[in-house]
Amino acid sequence: MRVLFLSLALLTLVSFDSLKYEKSDEKQRVNETLDAWHKSAADANAKVYFGMMTDDAIFIGTDAMENWDLKAFQAFAKPYFDRGKAWDFKAIERHIYFDKSGKLAWFDELLNTQMKICRGSGVLIKIGKEWKIRHYVLSMTIPNEKADEVVKIKEGMEDIVIKNLQLKKQ
Repeated sequence: MRVLFLSLALLTLVSFDSLKYEKSDEKQRVNETLDAWHKSAADANAKVYFGMMTDDAIFIGTDAMENWDLKAFQAFAKPYFDRGKAWDFKAIERHIYFDKSGKLAWFDELLNTQMKICRGSGVLIKIGKEWKIRHYVLSMTIPNEKADEVVKIKEGMEDIVIKNLQLKKQ
């Protein structure tokens, strides 16, 4: 009986330890995927960049009207990639989370960009052994003490956007 109990305890420990390793390994793969995705934009490698996204991917940019499916995002981004350098985002902080199945990951990151610090967040799905970006949101960060100044800059343009969106909703 003792041998059976010790065997079960050892098996449980090994199982938990391998689960921890697997999660750590997947976290590393997601990190590598996101880093490679950002690098492919800096290198203007559209084939790699868009190939790392799912066919039904959504990209939400910093402008209120930037909510694109993959084809629309490719059309928007084409001139940037064609000129030899799209954008250069480097993660300076990233948090990654997984669902229970281990096939869905979501993240948030702070990025060093030409727009200074931006925040990215999104969802990846594991297809086979590969992680693909299904949804990405890019936003600019605004220091709280500067928010009123930024609102003054945006209000004229965005009041029109708000009005148009409200009319469209009716």
